[in-house]
Amino acid sequence: MRLLILGRLNGELVTASRIAMSRGAAVTQADSVEQGLAVLRAKGADLLMVDVALSVGGVVSALAEERIRTPVVACGTGTDARAAVAAIQAGAKEYIPLPPDPELIAAVLEAVSADARAFVWRDPAMERVVRLAEQVARSDASVLISGESGTGKEVLARHLHARSNRARKPFVSVNCAAIPDALLESELFGHEKGAFTGAVARRIGRFEEASGGTLLLDEISEMDVRLQAKLLRALQERVIDRVGGGQPVKVDLRVLATSNRNLAEEVRKGTFREDLLYRLNVVHLRLPPLRERPADILELAGHFARKYAELNGLPARPLSAEARRLVTGSPWRGNVRELENTLHRAVLLAVGAEIGPDAILSPEGDALEAASPASRASQAAEAVTRGLVGRTVAEVERDLILDTLDHCLGNRTHAAKILGISIRTLRNKLNEYVGAGIAVAEPGQARAIAAYG
Repeated sequence: MRLLILGRLNGELVTASRIAMSRGAAVTQADSVEQGLAVLRAKGADLLMVDVALSVGGVVSALAEERIRTPVVACGTGTDARAAVAAIQAGAKEYIPLPPDPELIAAVLEAVSADARAFVWRDPAMERVVRLAEQVARSDASVLISGESGTGKEVLARHLHARSNRARKPFVSVNCAAIPDALLESELFGHEKGAFTGAVARRIGRFEEASGGTLLLDEISEMDVRLQAKLLRALQERVIDRVGGGQPVKVDLRVLATSNRNLAEEVRKGTFREDLLYRLNVVHLRLPPLRERPADILELAGHFARKYAELNGLPARPLSAEARRLVTGSPWRGNVRELENTLHRAVLLAVGAEIGPDAILSPEGDALEAASPASRASQAAEAVTRGLVGRTVAEVERDLILDTLDHCLGNRTHAAKILGISIRTLRNKLNEYVGAGIAVAEPGQARAIAAYG
């Protein structure tokens, strides 16, 4: 956790600084807004604590102008209620009264570190993904995380970082879809003073800010193909060039990337570089949509019900039996994000000792209807089909053969009959898999190959 304190370090701010350092934060201090911006441009920060003696609104505006997304908390004399209200209205996320309370500062630091993104799962389909993620977490290999919007790709990326050897270093996320193409290069690689109109000072980019830690390129499929060439060089050489700079800068970081599109299809369209895909796709983690992980639905629903009850100062209430049936029967096309918003709404609307079905409403206030058996069957068929999207025919064929062989306890004759192929074809396929040393995540598939070998 990198904390930047903006304001003169005297009296209570010195105490706040010491408390933060005792909680593991690396603290930097600047007297003025200009000095603070210089620190942020040079090395970044995870949290900015601003004395209300300075202009909190001015700080927030300056950060917005330079596209610096560091969260801001304000601090000031505890009895100054007007200053606290003004700071929150100006854009501060929280107000810390001085003299500082150690537990409050610890809670703020913990909230920023955790980023309010708990990683919750129970379904076997998700278990397989998490197991593979944790298997590769301690390496420096690039990882591509794919899945529909709202499935939790960034949450999984943070879990990878937390389990890696770089866990105590920065985790920096860049949403490639949210930044205009003309600005994304500067955002990633930084710029020198005068490199373009508005570049009033040198500023490091996200690559340098994440050096030593992990950089997440969120929705990388939205990146312009011309910038992809520069990104490829940065990944291969571990050096970057700031916009307007003449000297390469070395970086040491691990790169994770997410996409809600099929990047192999984007390569065929010409909108994504094939060599960049190979560089990113050392390990591929595909997050199944929520409808393919039914055991996660109730687990997540309970987690969100507890979370938002605590945040809103309400008693924690369980879902009623009817509400649970309603939640598990919904298709959740918006995935985990839709489920979270629905449970947040339900916590606020529920009355009584339980959260009933009358509180499980759509954003428009309409009641959710559980899917019919025919609809659920259709959803299940669709889920199976979607599970194949983004995979090659060879991959699907391999998994089918290995799963069938494991089902037959290694009996190749029986497996060949089920598959409708000759024993010779099956033997050739297995020789191909063993010879290629193909890595598989499924224990059954590993058993099938081991039994054959």
